[in-house]
Amino acid sequence: MINRRTMLLTTATLPGLALASPLANALSLHSRNQEISAMSAFSLPDLPYAYNALEPVIDAETMELHHSRHHQTYVNGLNSALENRSDLQGTPLEDILARVSELPGAFRNHGGGHWNHTFFWESMIAPADSGAPSGAFAEAINAKFGSLEEMKNQFNSAGAGQFGSGWAWLIVNGNGELEITATPNQDNPLMDVAGTRGTPILGNDVWEHAYYVTYRNRRADYLAAWWQVVNWDVASERYNAAVAGN
Repeated sequence: MINRRTMLLTTATLPGLALASPLANALSLHSRNQEISAMSAFSLPDLPYAYNALEPVIDAETMELHHSRHHQTYVNGLNSALENRSDLQGTPLEDILARVSELPGAFRNHGGGHWNHTFFWESMIAPADSGAPSGAFAEAINAKFGSLEEMKNQFNSAGAGQFGSGWAWLIVNGNGELEITATPNQDNPLMDVAGTRGTPILGNDVWEHAYYVTYRNRRADYLAAWWQVVNWDVASERYNAAVAGN
């Protein structure tokens, strides 16, 4: 399992995105019957909790399909794209995303999908353990938005207003300030194609496969309920790391 305490968002590779050894990758990919070269290094991370841990906010069926099917597809697609790009093999995914405008679309779509979902899983925890923002992060939320509730409202509006599939984000922008933004499809604020760039602190998946079993087409209800499973310890740690690097 991924240690959530080590999930600090910096320019270093995130847990689950680290390049495994060729032997470990070969065994992992073989076990999934994937016809992908072991040089292709990226693998599906384990969740830091059981599939049913986020209920009733996110149901176990959604979590299992989302993780084992959708996320696995992005890993497979990214590894396939890397097969003929020896110049990118061994490159941290964040570095690939930072120059994604120069690369084939598979790196934007599948690379973004892999990074976003790894980040998303680590952003959540069982409702009983969710907690609250702390320290400098809590102070920054109040200074920027006036209150935690107002930050949530603006974040939810960004997610609800994202046309079609995409993501809502809370980021630290280039000025070291908190900002809310949204991206389409599997884009994220690390990409050089993003309208607003920055270091993600929280991100919520608003693709319908993230919520449809429980919420059907009620995206706003899903967005409102999602705060019950936010891992505020991880978010606070990410914020501290982001501002320290600015």
